Amino acid sequence: MAGSVNKCILVGHLGQDPEVRQSGELTICKFSVATNQRRKGSDGQYVDQVEWHNIVCFERLAQVCDRFLQRGSQVYVEGQIQTDRWETDGVKQHKTFVRAHTVEFLGGKGNDDNQRRQAF
Repeated sequence: MAGSVNKCILVGHLGQDPEVRQSGELTICKFSVATNQRRKGSDGQYVDQVEWHNIVCFERLAQVCDRFLQRGSQVYVEGQIQTDRWETDGVKQHKTFVRAHTVEFLGGKGNDDNQRRQAF
């Protein structure tokens, strides 16, 4: 197989309001998305397993997300997994996140019918 693929698709709810900042002329928006999976535990009871995903988007997509998303909003996110690595005082650190290319605003808390939009 020639080449490789780095693609991530998530559907979940925002854990908090998006955070937007400017870095020079670049607009950056960060937010977290929770996804969950229901599993049967060893005792036979169902348990929800929640995973949190850090999402980062840039420029126009960042501005649209800041305007229309809020805690609890349901979203479809498509992007690629990216890891930043750095060293602080001799300690290697890293942070993995999804660099969003597409964010679709789905129904759910925080979005009424007039605010549903698709950003690209």
